[in-house]
Amino acid sequence: MNALIIEDEKAAVRNLTALLSEAAPHIGVVAVLDSIAESIDWFCANAMPDLIFLDIHLADGSAFEIFEHVDISCPIIFTTAYDEYALRAFKVNSIDYLLKPIGGSDIRKAIGKLEQLRSEVPSKEFDYSRLVHVLKRQESYKTHFLVPVKGDKLLPLSVDMILFFYINDGLVKAVVTDGREYTFTQTLDELSDCLNPDIFFRVNRQYLISRKAVSDIDLWFNGRLSVNLKVPVQEKILVSKARVGEFKDWFTGKYT
Repeated sequence: MNALIIEDEKAAVRNLTALLSEAAPHIGVVAVLDSIAESIDWFCANAMPDLIFLDIHLADGSAFEIFEHVDISCPIIFTTAYDEYALRAFKVNSIDYLLKPIGGSDIRKAIGKLEQLRSEVPSKEFDYSRLVHVLKRQESYKTHFLVPVKGDKLLPLSVDMILFFYINDGLVKAVVTDGREYTFTQTLDELSDCLNPDIFFRVNRQYLISRKAVSDIDLWFNGRLSVNLKVPVQEKILVSKARVGEFKDWFTGKYT
């Protein structure tokens, strides 16, 4: 297995390479990069490695900028001294998030997680996009919400009851199976992050829908789709041409 290290602290590089040689001798380091610019150039000139160890704070900025220029398809193990980026990290193929100082047990656990995920997606030629999907299915997603209602009460609401979320007059509302609506304090972006993407899909800026909410779908102008929900809404819910393939994969359960 070939690994790429993106890290700008020489002491951290020495520590990581020593830990890898001891805890995971089957992993070879193909290159060590120390900046965003150097990383982008490297990816343009080289094949994708099997694994990346990535520090978040690099000399020329945040490592997340790399993803704006490179489509990274292999698993990533983040190595950082900061814990506030964990949620963002798990949106970009991260299989683990190691806080410095990193020890041998941290490396062994992270590599063990990778090997376990590989075993769950057997194939002749291993597809890392499938691994990332399996990983994301193992994340903890919301199953219930506590929704404020009149009378200073909190109503327990199961995610299974929710058909879709939408924005109305600046407020985020959820429509449940019996047609009732509840106002949420979270934004649609926050709800997208905490709900299982196998079940909910962000159709556009205004709607986040569950699969069971869909009644039927119309072919629309310019290669778009118009989604009709079981609970009627006033506006057309359109899927852009660029996202039609992604929507179809989600709806048909391509990875389930």
